[in-house]
Amino acid sequence: MFAMFRAMLAATLVAVFVSAPLAVRAQVEVGRPSALRKLVPAGPLEGSASRQYDELTRQAAASRTLAPDDHPQVRRLRGIAKDIIPFAVRWNPRAGQWRWEVNLIGSKQINAFCMPGGKIVFYSGILDGLKLTDAEVAMVMGHEIAHALREHARERIAKSELTQLGASLLGEMIGGGKYAGAFQIGGDMLSLKFSRDDESEADVVGLELAARAGYDPRAAVTLWQKMAAASRGSPPQWLSTHPSGKNRIQKIERQLPQVLPLYAEARKR
Repeated sequence: MFAMFRAMLAATLVAVFVSAPLAVRAQVEVGRPSALRKLVPAGPLEGSASRQYDELTRQAAASRTLAPDDHPQVRRLRGIAKDIIPFAVRWNPRAGQWRWEVNLIGSKQINAFCMPGGKIVFYSGILDGLKLTDAEVAMVMGHEIAHALREHARERIAKSELTQLGASLLGEMIGGGKYAGAFQIGGDMLSLKFSRDDESEADVVGLELAARAGYDPRAAVTLWQKMAAASRGSPPQWLSTHPSGKNRIQKIERQLPQVLPLYAEARKR
C-alpha cells in the first residue's frame, strides 16, 4: 500500500509540475513558485483568509484596539502600502484582483502579517517598540506581502495535507485529471509557520518590492539588527514565524547589488 501511495503521489506531482508556469521576470531570482500550491485552490483560501481577517478586525474594534482610519500610523502604513502594491502584480497576476486592506491593532506584540488576498495587519508594538523608520516598515511590509504573492500558505497547507492523503484519493485525482480543490481549506492561517526557504524567498522578493517603491533596501539590515536586539530578552512574536538566523543579514546584503539600482531609479521618479 505504501509503495502504491508513493507511485501515485509521484505521478500527481509530475502532472502538477509540468503545468507550473515560469517565474515572472524580475530583478532578483527566486525560481519557480512551488507547484504544490496548485493542490489548494486560491479562491477559497483567499475567501477563508478574508473571513478570518474580518473576524480579527471586528474583535479589535469591539475591544477598541483597532486604530481608526485617521490615525497617523494608519495613514502612514496605508501610504507605504500604496507605494508597494502596484509592483505586486509582477510576482502574482492575482494580486491585481485582490481587495487589499491595511489595518493597525494596538498591542505590544512585535508582529505584522499579510494574509492571502492582500489582508495586512501591523501591531503597534512593531512600530513603536522597534521605532521603525518608513524604509524599515516597507521592509516588513514587503516581506509579508511577498509571502502572500508567492502563495506560501497554499504550499504549507498542501504539504501538510499530503502527509494525510490516502492512496485512494490520489487515485481519484489522477484518474479524473483534477488537482486543484483536492484539499479542504480550514484552520487558523495566522498559525502557519513558513520554512527557511520560504523566509529567504520572502526576504528577497520583499527587497525588490520595497526598492521599486522607492524605499532604501539597506533598511532591511537595520530592521534585522533591531529585531536581533529585541530578541535578547523575550523573543518577539514575529520571530516565532520569522526565525532570525545568524546569516540572514548576510544573505540580505548579498542581494543589495541587485536591488539598489531599482531604488536609485525609483528615486528619480
